[in-house]
Amino acid sequence: MAGHNKWAQIKRQKGKTDAEKSKLFSKFSRLITVEAKKSGGNKNSPSLKAVIDRAKAANMTNDAIERAVKKSSDNAAAMEPITYEAYGPGGCAIVIEALTDNRNKAAQEIKFILSKNGFSLAGIGAATWAFEKSLEAGWVPKTTVALEDEDVAKLDTLVTELEANDEVQDVYTNAE
Repeated sequence: MAGHNKWAQIKRQKGKTDAEKSKLFSKFSRLITVEAKKSGGNKNSPSLKAVIDRAKAANMTNDAIERAVKKSSDNAAAMEPITYEAYGPGGCAIVIEALTDNRNKAAQEIKFILSKNGFSLAGIGAATWAFEKSLEAGWVPKTTVALEDEDVAKLDTLVTELEANDEVQDVYTNAE
């Protein structure tokens, strides 16, 4: 009965939760670095303070936050935000926000994920017309599209794969 004791279960569960936390913390670290660079490292700037508060709410350590702020002062690769647009199953619009230091790599990874699921990138403005940009909630849909159960399953798979990518920060859809 190898692998069936309590420690083996705890080890698997801990490994899974640690991997999820690591992915979340790396996304927050990138956001903090970009915002710190914009504000010149001023922690009292509203945008940097908001990102730090969100990171602390997710239990990110103060040391990790400090490292991300210090990283912004280094002349390392500049992180830049990019917005990609696509249409998903059932004709629902998808807006993908990424934060990357290599535009070409990020674009190819997102194109690969979309093509693997049978979709492709749309042109600029092709999907954002269905959304309204807000500071608090990101992209809020103005119009929604009703999906069938089969399309909902495809959309869930696509969004999960996109969010698993390190450079993708947020994925927004106008599906109901």
